[in-house]
Amino acid sequence: MLTAQQNVLLTQTGPGTGMGEVFRQYWQPLLLSRELQARGAPKPVKILGEDFVAFRDAQDRVGVIKPRCSHRGANLVLGRNEDAGLRCVYHGWQFDVAGRCIDIPTSEASIAENLKPQAALRALKVEEWCDIIWVHFGDESPDQEPPALPKLDFSALPDDHYFVSKKLQQCNWAQAVEGGIDTAHFSYLHANLQDDQRVGLMPTQGINEPAESGRYRWLIEDSVPQFTILKHDAGLVMCAARKADNEQLYWRLTQFLMPNHSMAPNSFPGDNHQGNTWVPIDDHSCWIFCYIYNPERPLTEQEVDGYASGSGIFANVDENYVPLRNRENNYLQDRDMQQHANFTGITGISEQDAAIADSQGLIADRTAELLGQTDLAIVRFRQMMFAAADAVQAGNAPHGKEHPGSYQVRSGDAMSPRSGVAIDVVTERFGELAGQNLTNF
Repeated sequence: MLTAQQNVLLTQTGPGTGMGEVFRQYWQPLLLSRELQARGAPKPVKILGEDFVAFRDAQDRVGVIKPRCSHRGANLVLGRNEDAGLRCVYHGWQFDVAGRCIDIPTSEASIAENLKPQAALRALKVEEWCDIIWVHFGDESPDQEPPALPKLDFSALPDDHYFVSKKLQQCNWAQAVEGGIDTAHFSYLHANLQDDQRVGLMPTQGINEPAESGRYRWLIEDSVPQFTILKHDAGLVMCAARKADNEQLYWRLTQFLMPNHSMAPNSFPGDNHQGNTWVPIDDHSCWIFCYIYNPERPLTEQEVDGYASGSGIFANVDENYVPLRNRENNYLQDRDMQQHANFTGITGISEQDAAIADSQGLIADRTAELLGQTDLAIVRFRQMMFAAADAVQAGNAPHGKEHPGSYQVRSGDAMSPRSGVAIDVVTERFGELAGQNLTNF
């Protein structure tokens, strides 16, 4: 369990908070590229407890600036998106994607030129990459360039090899992350039911079946995975070993990348790979950016359609990316289904994850929890986040910030003999994509 002070440190990411200063050291996803159209309507956005307005100008450049006009404070969300930038509809002052004031039509030219530098609005640094608009607060120094974007595994793939979307999570970012990196819960939360007994999500044949199907049975048969946590230059590898057939171990290998990315398991060679990034909106909600990719082939049209309509880590969402099953409607939980077909009575892996995280409250009270042996990944995640906060407070770089190339790692599933050792299993399965400078943590 944590102290009340530690829980506050972990969960609060607004301006001036310890964890907020950590997050502001890294690039963060803000929007999907498809959410902004050239000269389209500006979009109000909130990230890390701060309000901004995002827009795409006629040259297809994206700006993310403070939303209040420096003249009289009118909200630029109401502004006209003209060729050169946003024009306030109150008195016509105009701002470009860098937040510079480029026109003050209510003043004589000589006066306007003197006013423009003073009228500039704060703008976040913006990069557009892999169908995502990324931002960096750049708080170290106005003239200092931020680090390179994190080189996530799918970033070098052709566009048709990956699909990206997002979904709203109605709770604090940290408990959503902890749900995502906790592979132990798969034995219960995502189980189906048959004859009042837990069964896997997929049909299984029984003993000596291929690992690709046997894994769904082993998840049910062994609900006490043995954890080993490894550390590398960008984050952690959570290695969970379950007993499998023929004196083997079934490993689910999850990557956590600082400060809020995860590459999820459940992929053998040839399978699609998946991951999430949890971005705090404020202390009570976050966006989860979801991505799925295949390094070896393009995704099929059928696969993309399935993910877009809600499958696996992707939720079934409305036009605003709000899940249709959510806190307000109790995730459309079906009690009859819960008794006869599905352990939770909630349809969808994503929705089951969301429901259980939301159920802990808007901010989970970690002073009252009782951790067990399958919670080692959670403990190490918290230790790494606290160490990052200490580093930033001391004026040092938090873990991973100076190693964006180390973010190209891979997660997935593996098999080994019962004597298998985690670091050997990960290295054999992924090679250089296991993580740079891999050690036990």
